[in-house]
Amino acid sequence: MNAPDPNPAPSGLPAALGAYLMWGFLPLYLMLVVSVPAFEFVGWRIIWTVPLCLIIVGVRGQFPAIKAALSSAKAVGMLFLSATLIAINWLVYIWAIQEEHVYAASLGYYLNPLLNVLLGTLFLGERLTRWQWLAVAIAGSAVALLLAGAITTLWISLSLAMSFAFYGIVRKQVAVTALPGLTIESAILFVPASAIVMWYAASPVGSAFGQDFYLSLAIMAGGVVTAVPLLLFAIAARRMPYSTLGFIQYLAPTIVFILGLTVFEQELQPVQLGSFILIWIAIAIFVGDLIARTRRAAAPQAI
Repeated sequence: MNAPDPNPAPSGLPAALGAYLMWGFLPLYLMLVVSVPAFEFVGWRIIWTVPLCLIIVGVRGQFPAIKAALSSAKAVGMLFLSATLIAINWLVYIWAIQEEHVYAASLGYYLNPLLNVLLGTLFLGERLTRWQWLAVAIAGSAVALLLAGAITTLWISLSLAMSFAFYGIVRKQVAVTALPGLTIESAILFVPASAIVMWYAASPVGSAFGQDFYLSLAIMAGGVVTAVPLLLFAIAARRMPYSTLGFIQYLAPTIVFILGLTVFEQELQPVQLGSFILIWIAIAIFVGDLIARTRRAAAPQAI
């Protein structure tokens, strides 16, 4: 019998849980800065993300990865596009939480993995199984249901799902890992973000930063809640099967949904409940197919 490995590889599960728990409870943090206009807060989030990313990149010795990406005009162009997409995603999400459209935000991130699969067939030449097509079709029915009964918030869900899905597609085209990529994206957005916060500072109301000590600390924490979960996600992605990571990702929108029911005490409309039920069915089919294919791939093959 083989002796157990005295130095087993560290598990990626704690990092994955940490990342998705932080993303799931993000609405609670956003309520600390609810008085800050969404557009201004996105600007501050970018500004405070840059120095933190640079510190972490330095500690992890990843500056060569940044240099390599910046040496390619194509990579810089793709990261400019991905930076725009993630900024749109942040803006819509922050605005949605501030306006208490929590269920719409949750639904957007439930839809995202299914949309990722569909976009993979359109842009990356990937092929869907019959069960995946069924899951996508059921998710489409959920969107159609919202179109019929909750069209005023449907744009939030679709904007979040599509911006993040296309962000993932663009990032797949750039040979740079998560944290160096975020650092470059944040640096690209730093100038427009600075212009935004200066515009608010020059307005009659003035900048939200510096008016109140605790609010200013909460704004500065935007860099932490941006960079840290992404770093944890990058660690988890290297240490565990991507299929398992894909299953854990549903933790975040589930927490957001529960927060909508409890902390935010939002009324769940029948059409919203029906849409969530369809999405949960689609996810169950999708995850079940994913688990089955993973087990078949891991099973020993007959000679």
